[in-house]
Amino acid sequence: MEMLVFLTIAPVGRGESLSEDVAAVLDLIDRSGLPYKTGPMGTTIEGEWDAVLALVKRCHFLMRERSGRVSTCIKIDDRVGRSGELERKPAALEARLGRRLER
Repeated sequence: MEMLVFLTIAPVGRGESLSEDVAAVLDLIDRSGLPYKTGPMGTTIEGEWDAVLALVKRCHFLMRERSGRVSTCIKIDDRVGRSGELERKPAALEARLGRRLER
């Protein structure tokens, strides 16, 4: 059973520039081998429940090593019988509009 998990994670009290900390977490996500898409407000990861949640846990604790306080938000889209939603959902919107969307 695959699902999509939208993850936003940030250190608290580290100033305005967070790119170094976010890059460290994104490196961990990239090395996981799970499919993902990163946007300006968070990252969507696709995979099996145990694999994705284990990765989210590793990301949270990596950020906690870098900062004494961490804010982590998780949104889960769990649809029975579906996989490949990371690519399918945007493609379905493009098909409905009849044109390619800028991503």
